[in-house]
Amino acid sequence: MKLRLTRAVVVEGKYDAARLSNLVEATILTTDGFAIFWDKAMQQLFKRIACAQGMILLTDSDAAGFRIRHFVTGLVGAQNVLQAYVPSLPGKEPRKAEPGKEGLLGVEGVPDALILQGLQTALDTVPPQGQPPCGDDRITYTDLYEWGLSGSANASQRKREFLQRLGLPLRLSKKELIQVLNTLYTRESLQRQLAQMDLSGSAAETGEEGMDLTKKEGECFR
Repeated sequence: MKLRLTRAVVVEGKYDAARLSNLVEATILTTDGFAIFWDKAMQQLFKRIACAQGMILLTDSDAAGFRIRHFVTGLVGAQNVLQAYVPSLPGKEPRKAEPGKEGLLGVEGVPDALILQGLQTALDTVPPQGQPPCGDDRITYTDLYEWGLSGSANASQRKREFLQRLGLPLRLSKKELIQVLNTLYTRESLQRQLAQMDLSGSAAETGEEGMDLTKKEGECFR
């Protein structure tokens, strides 16, 4: 059974759209790669649809995907957008002779379960009306430092393992990471994942357990 969505889903190209059409019942829009940057008619369409029904952005995990993600978010307004991510997986799509510039699979090549997980996480774990956690529960830059994800000699590798464990793109900056963590996960679930990562010593050895995250229950974005 396909996942039914009231929001429009934005992907980069026709192959991503074709793949997604097998998984969801929804309005699917494409940016035609970087065409969204200069196509004024497309920009106006995106603005109208985002205002009318909201959007879910599902771009590739490489630099180009993040550039498109940031542009569309700014274009239609962050309040109208949910951010869905696929993990950074090495490989190439069968139709391509060579892998992409960064050697990562695009949305069209990512396994169904990970695409659906990214969409469902975006839908189910965003606080009501897009409001972030408040008070002591909000994840901060200090938390990243205390968790060893920034400001230390091995922070880069630890952050990489952490993002792999969460199934998030490796390209997330500290600012983006803070936003994603506050939007998608509870402090308790993150601390549990960090503890398990320390015990295992490697995200590659986590298996299914590494993806067993406690989401914010009973919350959705309308």
